[in-house]
Amino acid sequence: MDSPVPTRSAVQEIWDANASFWDEKMGEGNLFHSTLIGPSAERLLNLQAEETVIEFGCGNGQFSRRMAELGASVTATELSPQLIELARKRTELRPELAGRVTFAQLDASDAEQLAAVAGGPYDAAVCNMVIMDMIEVDPLFQGIPHLLKPGGRFVFTVMHPVLNNSGGTSFCLEERDNDGDIRSEHSMKIYRYRTTGATRGLAMYGQPEKQWYFHRTLSVLFGAAFAAGLVMDGIEEPYLASDPTVSERSIDWRNFQEIPPVLAVRLRVPLR
Repeated sequence: MDSPVPTRSAVQEIWDANASFWDEKMGEGNLFHSTLIGPSAERLLNLQAEETVIEFGCGNGQFSRRMAELGASVTATELSPQLIELARKRTELRPELAGRVTFAQLDASDAEQLAAVAGGPYDAAVCNMVIMDMIEVDPLFQGIPHLLKPGGRFVFTVMHPVLNNSGGTSFCLEERDNDGDIRSEHSMKIYRYRTTGATRGLAMYGQPEKQWYFHRTLSVLFGAAFAAGLVMDGIEEPYLASDPTVSERSIDWRNFQEIPPVLAVRLRVPLR
């Protein structure tokens, strides 16, 4: 794992630098989000009309707009002021969503900023593919019971900590003998899991700056959630369907149906 651990300001500066590139490539949802992230998050959230939702790490606002389309009233928050501005501009192009999405800058790893969030208590909260980008997660989990109504649900999606961790997996292409026939098979090697910490990598090829990833084991991740009094009642491991147009030797998740790259989880605030 890389060291030293970066500061919050350093993490923000990287996302500011990547904001325009990210907005252009993400649009209203790239293949990964529209096929894996969005559907799982929607199923686990099970939003009802006129519910209130707070999103942490909204990026360019694409999932916030989707939730508004489903009838929710959304408070969309993001660490990067550059991304917030791009999200606001995209949303202004959707007059039918006027008044349904409110944007604000927020560092979801900062307990004081979370305590100052207005507009609650909310029916639900969501955090898509951001927790592995956060220096600390305990403040967010600890803050959820105070931000949500009793029984409120918190849905998060992350890179699968076991099968897609940024500092401990690599892709392989092997030739295997299958009943006398030689065939190519895609596989994955996991060479690190227990060691937690920070490393740098790319979420999208071509982005201007490498971002920081913070690997956490399942026990660390869920331990933080359970210590905050949250209970888990939903989980998915979505995968991309195979695609014959993908090159046999392409390192593409559509070649790895047996290996889900994403973990989607629903936690709830217990009824008091």
